[in-house]
Amino acid sequence: MAADSERVVLITGATGGLGRVVAQRFAQAGYQLALVGSQAGRLAELAGELTVPVERVLTFAGDLTQPDTAGNLRQAVLDKFNRVDILLHFVGGWIGGKGFDQVTSDDLATMLSQHVWTTFYLAKAFILDMRDQGWGRLIVISSPVVGAPPARNLPYTLGKSGQEALVLTLAEELKSSGVTANILRVRTIDTQQERDASPSVKNSFWTTPEEIASAIEYLCSEDGAVVNGARLPLYGSP
Repeated sequence: MAADSERVVLITGATGGLGRVVAQRFAQAGYQLALVGSQAGRLAELAGELTVPVERVLTFAGDLTQPDTAGNLRQAVLDKFNRVDILLHFVGGWIGGKGFDQVTSDDLATMLSQHVWTTFYLAKAFILDMRDQGWGRLIVISSPVVGAPPARNLPYTLGKSGQEALVLTLAEELKSSGVTANILRVRTIDTQQERDASPSVKNSFWTTPEEIASAIEYLCSEDGAVVNGARLPLYGSP
């Protein structure tokens, strides 16, 4: 069992509002960090903000919707750290606000690419390594729309539904391996802290990055090993 100072957490979408908070949490806890995003400059800026020696941080810029990127990322991480213990996948996007008659095949393809294919490529690249080492965590962010698909949201709902099916299948196949795969369902990530600063009916069920980070910390702990294949609701009641 690796100590926190030896464990490696890989965060995709690291420069987003959630990614930055989670990166800070894991940096403060002593983890080694692989920060992944699409813009090298923003990744370098984030790495500079973390109170972590340079030898404990890797930045990797690339497009995870492309089939070869996850493999290149795996090689870069193994070259630097020789392992990955935690995969936090925050890459995504939203296409919605269109009725079925307005939805295009490109809309569906984009959402499947951003949510399903990126998750598939990353799992292919890292899950077997985690299973072989006997410990690992995979966590993705999803939405309650999967459980109750709303009108005018087909592309996003389809993408998140496919992502959840992939993660839950992995959870079943990883039972008793020491690796868990879980989903956090969030309605809206409140990166500007609007829920507390200006409470309203609209934002009352939003979730702050700090609240999400706390749930992630638990799932990545030793106690969190009892949770596998869960879809945890972090949004209260509608």
